[in-house]
Parts: sequence; structure tokens; C-alpha cells
Amino acid sequence: MDVEIGNEAAVPVGGNMTEERVATVTAVDPSALTPSAMRGLRDIGSQATWWLSTCKPGFGVDHLRDNSLETYWQSDGQQPHFININFKRKTSVKAICFYVDYRQDESYTPSRISVRVGNNMLDLVEVAKVEMVEPSGWINVDLDSGKDDSVRAFMLQVAILSNHQNGRDTHLRQVKVYTPALSTPSQLNLNFTSPLLAQFRDLK
Repeated sequence: MDVEIGNEAAVPVGGNMTEERVATVTAVDPSALTPSAMRGLRDIGSQATWWLSTCKPGFGVDHLRDNSLETYWQSDGQQPHFININFKRKTSVKAICFYVDYRQDESYTPSRISVRVGNNMLDLVEVAKVEMVEPSGWINVDLDSGKDDSVRAFMLQVAILSNHQNGRDTHLRQVKVYTPALSTPSQLNLNFTSPLLAQFRDLK
């Protein structure tokens, strides 16, 4: 299924799943530095180790995490291209977001991306496949485990399967990974009746 900027679509996912699963894909304001649709979630990219299948010298993994839409990772080799994200502990991942810009990158712009999760490289399972047509902006992939509104994994892999105009190498300008935000005391709706406990109702 193709995803055009400005539209929202449900993308069927593959993998060895016992239940049907979908990932919701949305395109948001291309000028936004932080994906607006991800408010209320926490960016956990800094908690992981990132490594790439290839990169052109000077266009490495740092440019995926520098909060600049002017820089980018550029691969340097045959497709598919991989971004591997490893967490020290099993982590809940609610969404992954990519910033792509066909207007600037043209044939370097991904057209098909696969998102996979697992414990390590040997047991990765595809949880979302995104097809894009000349995208420019943030592409938000909302992951759904089928039972919960997130997936839990030690490893997350992004595979760029093909580019526009049959381009070989790829550009991604930013990648962000989100987990559900921790609940605050006010969100928990605490209702203490004891005078002793009531003083802790509004914790800060």
C-alpha cells in the first residue's frame, strides 16, 4: 500500500505472526523538528546503541540523531541498507519516526522500508512495511503488538529495501524511537482519603 504525504493509512505487516497486526502511518508537518503526532511519548533513542550496514565517510550514524533536518545518513553499498538499534534491556517501542525529503534527495529517498524487532539479529520479525511515494516530512510508524499498543524487544532494525527512481544509496535525515510516556501522579487520578496520605496527592 502506498502512503502519500498528508494521508493516513493502515499498512499490513508481515513476519511470523499468529495474529493480524497493523502499523499506522501518518505524515506530519515537514517543518517540525519533533514529530507532533508523538507528543505524550518519550524519545528513547539515546538509550540504545546504533550501528549501520554502511555509510559514506562523513555521513554516518551521528547525522541520524543530531536533531538537524539539514544533515543525513548516506549509505554506501548494495541494498538493502540497515539501521540497527540495540537496547540493553527489553524495551517497549510505541513508534518509530523517519524524516525524509524527496524534494532534496530525489533518487536517494527510500520508497520501501521494513521495520523488524527481536532479541538479536537471528530472530528478527517484521512488524511493519511502509511504502512511500515522493515523501517530504516526518513519517510516523505506530507499532502495535496485537495485544498492547507497543512492541517489546531488545533490538529494532530498519531496512531500506528500495529507493525512488531505482536509486542505490539512501538518505535518511532523522530517525526517532518512542516509548509510552511514564504516568505522572496527576494522570493516575490518586484519591487518597486519609489525611496523612492526602498530602502526597500532588507529587512533583
